[in-house]
Amino acid sequence: MCIIFFKFDPRPVSKNAYRLILAANRDEFYHRPSKLADFWGNNNEVLSGLDMEEGKEGGTWLGISTRGKLAALTNYLQPRQDRDARGRGELVTHFLTTDMDSLSYLKKVSAEGHLYNGFNLIAADLSTEKGDVICYYGNRGEPEPVVLAPGTYGLSNALLETPWRKLCFGKQLFLEAVERSQALPKDVLIAELLDVLNNDEATNTVILVDTDGHVTFTERSMLDKDPSCWETSTHEFKLQS
Repeated sequence: MCIIFFKFDPRPVSKNAYRLILAANRDEFYHRPSKLADFWGNNNEVLSGLDMEEGKEGGTWLGISTRGKLAALTNYLQPRQDRDARGRGELVTHFLTTDMDSLSYLKKVSAEGHLYNGFNLIAADLSTEKGDVICYYGNRGEPEPVVLAPGTYGLSNALLETPWRKLCFGKQLFLEAVERSQALPKDVLIAELLDVLNNDEATNTVILVDTDGHVTFTERSMLDKDPSCWETSTHEFKLQS
């Protein structure tokens, strides 16, 4: 089960607050080959893991760019998968490398949603000067994407905020960590958020964006398909926007 929790406040009052706190796991099968998160793109401006499965190379489930574009994807639980459908991971990589804003991009995606198996897509434009905009579209829900109001959200393998038990339980733990975020050292906050995701999913990711546009991207990945063996890496940079 893939889960994404995120809280955003484009213009937090406190200097110590975070504009965005996101915690997510990847719900793909262990045997599905992928690259760990690193920078790529024309000028190494995109940070994400990459799918390496044959025929779907280059797709991803979560990524952020130095230009302030962020996208995250979950699969929608459906009884049958169309083997001829397009790879959903390309929806994230295309947004991270396009000049389109998040809402315009999701409107384009909504017109092509029938070409894919079920998915949920979060797309965001993070701008220190203009303020952050986060949008959502699911191709098994409403026909048009929506701009999300500042707040806290949970997304799994159903539509946004569908109150599945595991999602509700995890969201409460996420909220408890977020409420302490201003009082905690950053490394402690990241550790608590990773604990919220504490499970046997192959990859867990935490993204923090502070009021100055400083991004901390932490990924915890399972090694050799062994749930007892993990590797954690962190990338930090400042948004160009």
